[in-house]
Amino acid sequence: MENGMLEKCTDIVRNSKNIVVLTGAGISTESGIKDFRSSTGIYSMAPEYILSIDYFFKNPKEFYQFAVENLYHPSAEPNSGHEVLAKWEKEGKVSYIITQNIDALHQKAGSKKVIEFHGTMKTATCLNCGTKYSTEEMANRLKNMKEFYMCDHCQTKNKRDRYIKPDVVLFGDAGKWFTMEGFNTVMQLIHEADCILVLGTSLKVTPFSTFPLYRREGVPLIIINKSDTPYDLDSSTFVIHESIGETLRNLNTNLNN
Repeated sequence: MENGMLEKCTDIVRNSKNIVVLTGAGISTESGIKDFRSSTGIYSMAPEYILSIDYFFKNPKEFYQFAVENLYHPSAEPNSGHEVLAKWEKEGKVSYIITQNIDALHQKAGSKKVIEFHGTMKTATCLNCGTKYSTEEMANRLKNMKEFYMCDHCQTKNKRDRYIKPDVVLFGDAGKWFTMEGFNTVMQLIHEADCILVLGTSLKVTPFSTFPLYRREGVPLIIINKSDTPYDLDSSTFVIHESIGETLRNLNTNLNN
């Protein structure tokens, strides 16, 4: 790792009091979770239509079998990258984490202010009455019930109306943050930040990829990611192509020296 860049980033973090963090699959791969879009990721095993709202309604059993096997990681543990971010939040440096990840590892590490932009795989909700089910319960229902994906707590004329859908944003779907109010909240957080820290995302999938554009002029953008991003050459961008966990550990050590 280039020491000069690490020192520059250390100075930025040291002088920042309102860091907004944007995280993607790259921080979770260091906890053993496969990403979506790499050559070995989930999309190499199945096309995107499996993770669509249409496929969910047409083939709920097959959808759940795929989702539980590939998107649900209850035994995964936070890595040092997650832990440093939680520490920085407690110290008042990190104000919010906005994540594409659905694994809840930020919360497991102790972070409180987390926006799960693409939802979470921890729970599922009846589309009719709103009853919540844990994904662990849904996995057990899958093994033991024929129509496991239908809510037990309500009745409707059309059975599809009471399907239990995982609380993730599927293709063709819209989550709570994919609203005008949700976007405005995210934009405001980024506009107020004095540093944007991007971890483990190539910033190529909209709308998440547009978020750094809403920072104020001159606000530094630190990117720690193995591959390139469209923002790498911006004048106020500082890029490190190294392990997220190792880099954040080194930054934290430098801050304490």
